[in-house]
Amino acid sequence: MFIYFMLEEEEKRRRRGRRLVYLRLREDRRGTRHLYCRINLAVPVLQRFFGQGDTRPDFRLSRESLAVLLDLLQQERRHGWGATIETLVFLFWLASGASYRVVLRVFGMPRSTVHRIVHRVTAEVVAVRQKVICLPKTTEDLAAVTHGFAGLARHAAFGKAAGAIDGCHVRIKPPSGPDGHCYKNRKLFYSIILQAVCDHQGRFIDTYVGWPGSVHDSRVLRHSPLYRRAIYPPPGHFILADGGYPCLQQPLPLITPYKRLVQGVGAQRFNSHHSRARSIIERAFGMMKTRFRSIFLQALEVHHTSVPQVITACTVLHNICLGAGDIMAPEDELQDDMPEDEGEELEAVSGAPWRDLLSAEVSALEEVNPDHDYL
Repeated sequence: MFIYFMLEEEEKRRRRGRRLVYLRLREDRRGTRHLYCRINLAVPVLQRFFGQGDTRPDFRLSRESLAVLLDLLQQERRHGWGATIETLVFLFWLASGASYRVVLRVFGMPRSTVHRIVHRVTAEVVAVRQKVICLPKTTEDLAAVTHGFAGLARHAAFGKAAGAIDGCHVRIKPPSGPDGHCYKNRKLFYSIILQAVCDHQGRFIDTYVGWPGSVHDSRVLRHSPLYRRAIYPPPGHFILADGGYPCLQQPLPLITPYKRLVQGVGAQRFNSHHSRARSIIERAFGMMKTRFRSIFLQALEVHHTSVPQVITACTVLHNICLGAGDIMAPEDELQDDMPEDEGEELEAVSGAPWRDLLSAEVSALEEVNPDHDYL
């Protein structure tokens, strides 16, 4: 009996050591005793964070990115764990593959508390989306984007490119119900589609999330606000897209490459320059997948109705990291470049004549630089 009692006391002490906070009694000058909470810095994750250690292994964000995120959230907690602790719990949840079980063991929190914190902070990150994911606001910003795409393509003909668009499939658990099969995509796994437009630096300027994986990219595009509202890009500019999208001029200017069956040096040269510029969207997806590889390389352990919020939060964090200089090089195996047809027809004006003009400009000889003689 005595041995059992000692083992029970040892187990209690071990559990107390894993707790995130300690309850302490403090006396003020009048001798009144107050109960307060103190952070348990013996928790390894918090020890590294508050000890000015590298935060990327635990939270996948640098200390500079964390500071920007906390400043954007600006949430005052009158009760609970505090904004900083809850944000760390949320980021660790993303970094560990969306497993509540792992998070509760690391932080010593009840499962229900972890669940509540994760959903609350996810909603708060999504709420600041408009501050982080936005279209170019000034002519100077737009000029920087178009100049950047001309540099990526290595040709001035792409000096009117204002973005690159593509779709990304995010794995989910098979949904129950009669509509669950709609989420199975062409690669035969269940997913939800993220449609995104990025600038020349890989920063997302527009996102649209939520369609089942079996839906074609062109249909997602047709129902997206980007297509319906037609507020971007400005007249005379276009967005680069792969062969899965139709080549359009109105209402949304999309320039796609020529089909592979098309022969001719001009078309091949245009496709080469087009691919150099458009691949930035694949690189943006690759950087985000590499940062949150536990989220994007396995099925999300959340209900499929909550997946769009989690994906949107990841896109917001991606932009924050790029702005803070916290860049992760994408891994080659994370690229998803499986060709597909154009899908359903859209009631729009074809952009094929515009593409032909760009192709002719690419094929034309460059102007001779008059600064020196050519012999």
